[in-house]
Amino acid sequence: MGKHLVFVGGGHAHITCLKNIRSFVTKGHRVTVINPSPYHYYSGMGPGMLAGTYRPQEIRFHIRKMVQTAGGEFQEARVTGLDQKRRILFLDSGAEVPYEVVSFNTGSAVPLDQIETKDAGNVFTVKPIVNLLEARQVILNHIKARRPRILIVGGGPAGLEITGNAWRFVRENKGVGRFTLLAGRELLPEFPQKVRRLARRSLNDRGIEIVEGARLRKLEPNLAHLDDGHEYPFDVALLALGVRPSGPFRESGLPTGSDGGLLVNANLQSPAHPEIFGGGDCISFQGSLLDKVGVYAVRQNPILYHNLMVALDGGELSTFVPQDVYLLIFNLGDRRGILWRRKLIFDGRLAFLIKDHIDRKFMRTFQVSGELDEP
Repeated sequence: MGKHLVFVGGGHAHITCLKNIRSFVTKGHRVTVINPSPYHYYSGMGPGMLAGTYRPQEIRFHIRKMVQTAGGEFQEARVTGLDQKRRILFLDSGAEVPYEVVSFNTGSAVPLDQIETKDAGNVFTVKPIVNLLEARQVILNHIKARRPRILIVGGGPAGLEITGNAWRFVRENKGVGRFTLLAGRELLPEFPQKVRRLARRSLNDRGIEIVEGARLRKLEPNLAHLDDGHEYPFDVALLALGVRPSGPFRESGLPTGSDGGLLVNANLQSPAHPEIFGGGDCISFQGSLLDKVGVYAVRQNPILYHNLMVALDGGELSTFVPQDVYLLIFNLGDRRGILWRRKLIFDGRLAFLIKDHIDRKFMRTFQVSGELDEP
């Protein structure tokens, strides 16, 4: 007799499973996918969408269409909690969804609990990626009115990419903006000196101010206060303050890591609840602290697909082994990039073209027919 498999979230770590929903259905299982939106936007191309390098249709997966055409059920909702004893998910709509096997890929969010914020409609977190679409329109409105002051908060890779691509968006729309990157302690502090030097040079060459050595304390509607007493006025603020796992794990009594992510073992399975799986940014991997980078989610795809099938039908679980070294390429927004892998570090047009090729190939693999033609 078939079982009920539920996917919570349509992110990168689930995408192989979602593309192969029919393989679950043909075995007699019922499949439900719960996601807050019919679409899932690929974060690796989000900064490029902000710049206008990519159309929104080019960087998103049509999750609802993918699910329904394969015989699954799609629910546009957010999971707010679960009862692991009764195996029930609670939705923000008030509905309840029972499950026999469930997998979470709810991604991550930008934490704002460390700063005071008063949003007047001009402050945007860079996740979820769809926020960047709204930010584009607000920036465009300011370009028409005056020279916009754009403030980016965050000294990590997201802050670097958002800064460079916001600059490009203003330039492409024949505007002139004043850009300030509040990088916290230091720009790209966890990266090799050469990567940091290339990033700093790229921003400096475009007249972008980099502020280091102080952290954001408070955001008023048009004024940022730093903990060293300095203040920076802005028209639009983009917050790239790192990410934290999203999901109702800790409050639902599930084992979690120190960051609140769903604790999973090498099988991407909750050690306390073998019917619960997870992947991507929302998990805490037992025994190892994984960086919040898309390469891990992508490599978890086949492991989750295999192990969920095993959880339904029996068999031997596969293990996920995180690689120690991976390729990173930053999109600088000026059709150039910075590539880093081990001792290989270079910047320029070629780096961007490599990233563009990898990203477009990934999207082509999983997008459904006709998706690029949709509005």
